[in-house]
Amino acid sequence: MGIWARLTQKEDASNYEDKDSMLQRVLGVKDFLALGVGTIVSASIFTLPGVIAAEHAGPAVVASFVIAAIVAGLVAFAYAEMSAAMPFAGSAYSWINVLFGEFFGWIAGWALLAEYFIALAFVGAGLSANLRGLFEEVGLKIPKAFATPIMAGGFGDIFSVGAIILVTVLLSRGVKNASRVEIALVLAKVFAIVLFLLVGLTAFHTKNLHPFVPAYDPAVKPGPFGGWQGVWAGVSGIFLSYIGFDSIAANSAEAKNPGKTMPRGILGSLLIAVVLFSAVSIVLVGMFKYSHYAGNAEPVAWALRQTGHPIVAAVVGAIAVVGMLSALIGMSMAGSRLIYSFGRDGLLPKQLGKLNEERLPNVGLWTLAAVAIIISEFFEFSQLAQLISAGTLVAFIFVSLGIYRLRPREGKDLTDPAFKMPLYPVLPALAAGAAFGVLLGLGDDAKIMMLGWFVIGMIIYFTYGMKHSSMNEKK
Repeated sequence: MGIWARLTQKEDASNYEDKDSMLQRVLGVKDFLALGVGTIVSASIFTLPGVIAAEHAGPAVVASFVIAAIVAGLVAFAYAEMSAAMPFAGSAYSWINVLFGEFFGWIAGWALLAEYFIALAFVGAGLSANLRGLFEEVGLKIPKAFATPIMAGGFGDIFSVGAIILVTVLLSRGVKNASRVEIALVLAKVFAIVLFLLVGLTAFHTKNLHPFVPAYDPAVKPGPFGGWQGVWAGVSGIFLSYIGFDSIAANSAEAKNPGKTMPRGILGSLLIAVVLFSAVSIVLVGMFKYSHYAGNAEPVAWALRQTGHPIVAAVVGAIAVVGMLSALIGMSMAGSRLIYSFGRDGLLPKQLGKLNEERLPNVGLWTLAAVAIIISEFFEFSQLAQLISAGTLVAFIFVSLGIYRLRPREGKDLTDPAFKMPLYPVLPALAAGAAFGVLLGLGDDAKIMMLGWFVIGMIIYFTYGMKHSSMNEKK
């Protein structure tokens, strides 16, 4: 078999159905809505609106969130159809493997793996920042060395590590129990957001929204700031806020009636998130001039304290910290299923693809946690945000274009799903193009580090994955 034929050899969908049949199909629509909202509306809703307003868009941070939501929505349509037609663990990795071949599936999956590793560390860092803010309000000062990454001269972030371990232990004991916790955490988080909005509106000043799109200023660092250059940079910076629907798709092998459950969970959670992000952004920049949020890792709680609501700030902050655990649950579930899929197919050590006696991929789960902890201990909060988006956007482009390969096979060797991406064949190309545009808007550091991640992925695939792949058994 020639090298190109080997790289493009496609997995049989029925093999994934057989392999994933051992996973328990216990998740319904409400579970996926909670999973999606819990992952999408994560640390970013309490941090990024202020950061992006100060560094890039000013009051037009609202426009950045809406534009990012539109791009994510286009891709979400593709995800909904894919997950309904192919409810396999591993989401984009497994789909692209079936549609384009193993090598392209590896590229998409490897890109997503960066998302999950870094997203866990990112949310852990956000949780830690908010928790330390609460402690300081009651006079408890945590030594800076125990909340500072090693690369910045500290001993690592102990709160981030503790949160990741807590969630990993919970998930290792069963998906259904974790789903119940997830629903409770999401309800608490939505309550905190609504409370902030109601109280924040009492300190809202329309003058803080003018000019809505500040003039472009090349002197502002890290920039670009102002003008539509700043708005688009804001889109790239906050796109990670909407990537949680991928975590839903990654768990589609555990869905009850995936043909209906997956589209409702993906599209419903994204719609809820858009409303919440937009509302928080507009209220936050209306309370104080956007420049006040520069370098502030907990802008929501800070704004409440500065307007004379310390008790409300403490309540919102406390719920926000606990609520961030819901994002850690969603990302841990999705990332562990992706690692399981790699092991299942032999592209990474097969031990990672093993299920325990309770049919849970706990080896993959603890592997994910270990890598995320290492990342959180070495890198600062500000270094992590755009790196999450970079890996995800690559996978989004693959999935959007994959609709062109999927449609001719629906109703033949693949399931003909009840939900299909509208405006075919125009919308898949539009979704891929929009995702590529956001990718171009990422910072140079994110692009360089992502390139390095792909180089590592290529080395692993050609030196290990190709040799140990289950595809070799078919030759």
